[in-house]
Amino acid sequence: MEGQGPGGPAEKAPSASERIVAAAYELFARRGIRDVGIDQLIRASGVAKATFYRHFRSKDEVVLAYLDRWYRERSEAIDAAVARNADQDDALLAVFDVFDVWFLLGRAQVMTFVQVMMEMGPEHLLGRASIRYMERTREQLARIASAAGLEDPEGFAWSMHILIKGAVVAAAEGDPYAATHARTMAALLMDDHTRF
Repeated sequence: MEGQGPGGPAEKAPSASERIVAAAYELFARRGIRDVGIDQLIRASGVAKATFYRHFRSKDEVVLAYLDRWYRERSEAIDAAVARNADQDDALLAVFDVFDVWFLLGRAQVMTFVQVMMEMGPEHLLGRASIRYMERTREQLARIASAAGLEDPEGFAWSMHILIKGAVVAAAEGDPYAATHARTMAALLMDDHTRF
């Protein structure tokens, strides 16, 4: 059958924009935003220059697509880890298990929001976008904390997010167990927010 491979339906080839974002996903994570030029993105994605500009008017637009892809992947991984735990306390702490796996795998994307905000500055378009994604992560953590019945879920989310960002920086410094250390502190934080 046409469009059918030996193992089933043929996989749809990625579009040009998907190839560009996939190339950016690796290059920006490992080298930063300023160090990667449009010509490098074009070479790495295998598209023509005209094709690149048909999909993205500027490098900033590619960065925004990269940030959005990482946010979606990060949020989905956190939601999945929470859903796997019936116990609400374990569900909250499972967030650190996600980061633990990423740190041990050396996922450069884990630094993305902090790195882009620091590299570009909080007033830059890309810095502001990174801050918005971090705000959305705090909102996600607050929803999880609220479902667990914690007092002041927003305050808890702020403190937990500080632990996550600290773990991200510690992992970048070379501590592969940073998430485990942060998880221990988060358990103490949960005790402080538990309703009696």
